[in-house]
Amino acid sequence: MTLSAVAARYASALADVVTKSGSPLSPGDAVEQLRSFQAALDSSPELRNALITPAVSAARKKAVVERIGNLLKLSRIARNFLFVLVDHRRIGSLADMIHRFELTVDERLGFARAEVAAARELSGPQREALTAVLERLTAKHIRMRHTVDEALIGGVVARIGSTVYDGSVRGQLAALARRLSVESQS
Repeated sequence: MTLSAVAARYASALADVVTKSGSPLSPGDAVEQLRSFQAALDSSPELRNALITPAVSAARKKAVVERIGNLLKLSRIARNFLFVLVDHRRIGSLADMIHRFELTVDERLGFARAEVAAARELSGPQREALTAVLERLTAKHIRMRHTVDEALIGGVVARIGSTVYDGSVRGQLAALARRLSVESQS
């Protein structure tokens, strides 16, 4: 099984727990708490090595996770998730699991993620209009991440999953060039 498949399974299991009716931890809080733990791992190579190396016992690793969990005020659910990762030697994949968890929760709640590149920074009304168009196209709520790509000349390119909506001047010029080359060959 690939690492991404493993991460998807752990993320799905955590999503089952936090999206269950009556869960004391919201999905957003779970992401925030796990990210804070990931930040602690990223900031300390010694901590990361101690939690990843098989030379340190699982009991000692769990004690370290518990202590850090207390400092970060992690919920019992987040700590238990981290304990499971320690038990199965998967703590090194936490960042990928957090990402997969966010995607899983979004999917279950009817959200789609859009990566939007524009030739220049979009204004608030432009973002709202683009969001409305993408929501109509996908029949889902959209969470957008914006970047600026000056190579686009003008317009925007939106990627939702494997689908690309190219409304850029660069894309229109490329389409025109393809059409002209096909017509000239006829």
